[in-house]
Amino acid sequence: MLAKPLLPQAFWFRFAMPCTKIEGIPRESALGSLLGLPKASSLSDLQQLDEGSRWAEVRVGWNTQGLGLTVIAEGFSPQQLTERRPEGFAVVTFWVDTRDTRNVSRATRFCHKFVVRLERGESRGRLNAMVTQRPIARAVADAPIARCDQVPVRAELNKTGWVLELFLPGQVLNGFDPETNRRLGFAYQIADQIREDQFLGIGRDFPVGDNPSLWSTLELRD
Repeated sequence: MLAKPLLPQAFWFRFAMPCTKIEGIPRESALGSLLGLPKASSLSDLQQLDEGSRWAEVRVGWNTQGLGLTVIAEGFSPQQLTERRPEGFAVVTFWVDTRDTRNVSRATRFCHKFVVRLERGESRGRLNAMVTQRPIARAVADAPIARCDQVPVRAELNKTGWVLELFLPGQVLNGFDPETNRRLGFAYQIADQIREDQFLGIGRDFPVGDNPSLWSTLELRD
């Protein structure tokens, strides 16, 4: 029987993933999907490197207006639907570095942390989503704190799990300029009450939340 590796396989790699340009997002209509990102925009399942499996699919897309992010989570428990807990239904955290800084271990003014807290709504099938931007620990300089009421967001329950759609406008991403830079540092953490947290690549055993050199790269493609 082989011993379990001391380090996850993702630790040995720095991943770059395509992020396709998608015009017309976010959609202006109040009905239906906010983004409607296609299956082809899904990020790689890095959990497979350690013979694991993901429980949430993350899709990304961009245009000159900003960055679109979708989380499609499979499954939920009856307890999640019947109990209101202080920690909420689920919490999703995104980190974005508009300069894709790979040679420093502390965040700069171009590094952003957005936290989306999901709570059950009053109506059946509805989830309320609250977006906040938070400072990054140990940063050498903080990104400007944006007004998160400028961030379109939508969340809902469906028959198989839950869906979160979020669009980060360029004005809340300090340094976002696709004309001069097509690479973004990117990481995420998805947490709910019933499963182990899911990360992109390495996870909680490493200081992913405050070390941008551990993040992956999104390559903005036409």
